[in-house]
Parts: sequence; C-alpha cells; structure tokens
Amino acid sequence: MDVTREQVREGLRAARYVTTPRVETALFLALVLEKPLLAEGPAGAGKTELGKVLAQLLGTELLRLQCYEGLDESRALFEWNYQKQLLRIQAERGAGHGWAETAHDVFSREFLLERPLLKAITAPRKVVLLIDEIDKADPEFEAFLLEVLSDFQVSVPELGTLTATHRPVVVLTSNRTRELGEALLRRCLHLWVDFPGAKKEAEIVALKVPGVDERLAAQIAHFVAGLRRLELHKAPSIAETLDWARGLRALGVLSLDAQTVRQTLSLVLKHEEDLRAVESKVGALLGGAAAR
Repeated sequence: MDVTREQVREGLRAARYVTTPRVETALFLALVLEKPLLAEGPAGAGKTELGKVLAQLLGTELLRLQCYEGLDESRALFEWNYQKQLLRIQAERGAGHGWAETAHDVFSREFLLERPLLKAITAPRKVVLLIDEIDKADPEFEAFLLEVLSDFQVSVPELGTLTATHRPVVVLTSNRTRELGEALLRRCLHLWVDFPGAKKEAEIVALKVPGVDERLAAQIAHFVAGLRRLELHKAPSIAETLDWARGLRALGVLSLDAQTVRQTLSLVLKHEEDLRAVESKVGALLGGAAAR
C-alpha cells in the first residue's frame, strides 16, 4: 500500500490516538507489507481501537468479527437465508417451475447472508477486518482462519470460489487467555499493546476528556496506574479511566481526595471484591498520585 510512516503518524493523531513510535512502525509495516497485524496484551489496553483507527486513517469501512468459544465457519463466513429461499421456492412452485430451475435461483448471491469474513473478501474496495479476541475462539477455528488469511478466498459449493479483489487490512487482537498456534503467529506481524504509563494515560485523558484540569488528569492517571499494580480481579481499562475522568468533570471535581475517590471508584472498578480490596489502600494510592 502506498502510504508513508508520516501519514500513519498523522492519521493516528487525527484519530486522537495517543501512540508511540513502536505502534506507528507496526501499523506502517502491516500496511505496506500487507500482512495481518496481531495485537496482544491485557484486556482494555486499547487493542481493539487500533482497528477502528486504521479504518478512519484509510477512510474505509471497519468489519468486525467478535470471536467467542464455539464460533464456527458459518457464523464467520456466510449462511443461506433459508426463510427467503423458502418463500422463493413456494413462489416458483406456484408459477409451475421445476426444481432444477428453482435451485439455480435460490442458491445465488441474493440469498447469501454474508458474515464479516466473506464481507471483507467480497467488498468492492479495501476494508479493515478486525478479528477481535481470537484467543477466545477454538483452535479449530484458528486453523480455518489461517487458511482464509493465506489466500483471501472462500469456496461456496453452490457458487464456486470467491476471491478478494481488494486484499483487506487485517487486525487480530488477543488477550492471551490461551496461546495461539505457531502457524498463525508466523503469518502475522506482532505488536504487544500494554497499558500506557501514567504520563501517557494523562495525555489520553486530556485529549479524550476536554475540560479536565491538567493536574486532575495526572492524578487520575497515577491513581489508576497504582490500581493496576494491585492484585485485582480485573485491572481498570483505559475506557474506564476515561469514564472516571468524565464523571469527575461532571461533578466539578478539581482534585482527588479520599472521599471523592470512594464515592466514584465504581466507575473504575466493576467487581465488589476489588472495591473492598482497594478501600483500605485509597490513602496510600492518593499519596502516590499526589507525589507525582
């Protein structure tokens, strides 16, 4: 793809994505080498956002396949619209047409329900295909996906082989709940996406939540960084940091204090056991945030 690193950098800035040279380089290489990008890291660190930002950068459509246990080919590729087929069959019979003629009619593109993988292959222009949380899918689906990503073509028995006219830009994400196969890892460029440091997260808060005091943004970022160092059921995501900042802005808060933190911490921590575990540590966490 004819794109420069500077264009990628500027595109990320235009999409208000606070980035690093390592991320910019990975996205640039994924585009010019036309290889899938596998972004791994903890849940909530901003991996999914990469696909959205790429679609915005390229001015194209984002197609998202959300993976889950039990996901199979039909849910990812295509299904036949059986109800519509049945209605057509009934209409054809009423008109006196035979099965041979009817079968040719109902097994056409008109009756095909395209799922994200097939949509990406048959798209009339280059799109971004986001395969989210591939680690949640079964290894068998991973093997099938590898075959599709190798050739970007799909065989539909009734229609023949459908091949991509425009090779989609592919981003896969993984929270590393299981190890992915070596074959898939070899096929992809790899990018580790971790939670940003407190300084970067303060930049994100300032960028995404206009009107938040600069000092408060720094306090929020350092407090959340402290939370992530604790043994919690679920570490706060960047999205939850932003929710907290928006909530504090709505309350007119200019500086964090223990009472405000305890009243609003449910915006950041979503498990009762985590809230209880943090209760006795609020003072220490605030001290660490204030010291920065």
